[in-house]
Amino acid sequence: MRTLKLLSWSIVVVGLAAAAYAQGMRGGGSYNPATEATLTGTVDEVKTMPSSGKGGGGVHFMLNTGTGTMTVHVGPASFVSSKNFALAKGDTLTVVGSRVTMEGQAVLIAREIKKGEQVLTLRDAKGFPLWSGRGGTE
Repeated sequence: MRTLKLLSWSIVVVGLAAAAYAQGMRGGGSYNPATEATLTGTVDEVKTMPSSGKGGGGVHFMLNTGTGTMTVHVGPASFVSSKNFALAKGDTLTVVGSRVTMEGQAVLIAREIKKGEQVLTLRDAKGFPLWSGRGGTE
């Protein structure tokens, strides 16, 4: 009986590990390289959203493309500031990212943001966050 329980738990653990691995192969989190798009527009608003963990929160902004406004998820505020990259209302940006739906709303998860000649790279080509230590080299 004990062996059967151990075998059952082992199957559950292996199944969860396989699902996590498959999620990682897609680029981690919700990032999906197959839905990558490039948007250019003006920043309407910048927000630092509270973190559910110990971190200082995540940076998001509203990008007005002229044909609509898109919420852009950037990454941890500490990572953005460590790269000496500032975002402000009125900035003109070109953003490469993955179009996804979160909580019923279309958002863009940024991989790269260009402001003038300055470029902030947040994720590798597969979508892995560079701040996590899992991102590849460019």
